[in-house]
Amino acid sequence: MEKKKVVVGMSGGVDSSVAAYLLKKQGYDVIGVTMQIWQDEEEFAQEENGGCCGLSAVDDARRVAQALDIPYYVMNFKKEFKENVMDYFIEEYLHGRTPNPCIACNRYVKWEALLNRSLAIGADAIATGHYARVEQLENGRYAIRNSVTAAKDQTYALYNLTQEQLKNTIMPVGEYTKEEIRQIAEEIGLPVAHKKDSQDICFVPDNDYAGFLEREVGPQKPGNFVSVDGEVLGEHKGIVHYTIGQRKGLGLSMGHPIFVCGIRPETNEVVIGEEEEVFTHELWADHLNFMAIPEMEVGDKIDLVAKIRYSHKGQACTVTKIEEDVIHVYFPEPVRAVTPGQAVVLYQGEYVAGGGIIIR
Repeated sequence: MEKKKVVVGMSGGVDSSVAAYLLKKQGYDVIGVTMQIWQDEEEFAQEENGGCCGLSAVDDARRVAQALDIPYYVMNFKKEFKENVMDYFIEEYLHGRTPNPCIACNRYVKWEALLNRSLAIGADAIATGHYARVEQLENGRYAIRNSVTAAKDQTYALYNLTQEQLKNTIMPVGEYTKEEIRQIAEEIGLPVAHKKDSQDICFVPDNDYAGFLEREVGPQKPGNFVSVDGEVLGEHKGIVHYTIGQRKGLGLSMGHPIFVCGIRPETNEVVIGEEEEVFTHELWADHLNFMAIPEMEVGDKIDLVAKIRYSHKGQACTVTKIEEDVIHVYFPEPVRAVTPGQAVVLYQGEYVAGGGIIIR
């Protein structure tokens, strides 16, 4: 029987490097690929520990591929990344929403573009170094399952993958803890065994989103801070500088802690309120994707657990499908800082049931 050919997306980090090693050890025919997605080489040359896609990533991934004795290529995905991730990120912020670009990148670049190109060169599947597992359930559907280590779980950013993409995906790292992965890398002498994890969004290496947006689209128009009742409290620097639940950096002295509890792009206002006004029992989401459970019909209701941001622990909720592409999510216990533009990811036990983008 011919060995299955797998393309491993190699970021130059320890996780994807060990993923390539584990698959080779399991008998797969492994090909390493780094996705070239950066737009401006000068800007990205300066990042030392780099996001998952800076110039240092190529050097590190190539050295790992040599050490593992696997073929290695760099594939150009600049166009796909700019259209599906950077342009989307800018557009969402300008409309008063707070996007998660890694989710868009996973769905449209790391999976759609890389998978299509990998299948076209004769591969059977793609693999990544994510801390998650792909399983086919008894109902026949493919789903993402939590990794064995809650500390590094990356399922939230993967809720949007399609059944077709999951069917052709392997995630070998999900069976290990981060410590175990580093230990494997050390034992086999990989040069990236102790490389730091990348934290920031790769195209905003200094984490200054507002600065990035101003460089891309020009200076932002100031507007009014207003109270929940509409009273003008002061002037803000432009809506891209704020996100729901924010307390610091507002430049308003009210004598007690205050929070951003709304952004109104149509009037260029940022709504300020008390902490209790940042809590809510409900949200609505669209751009739905169903994973462990079959697509809900309008009127269907189901009890699940929802995470409303990457770092959220998850909370019990009731999900009702109210329109063709809209769900209503009700939380018996209120949740803090529901943020339009972020994903709500729904879980059934250890599996991702589905999710969508929060609209309000």
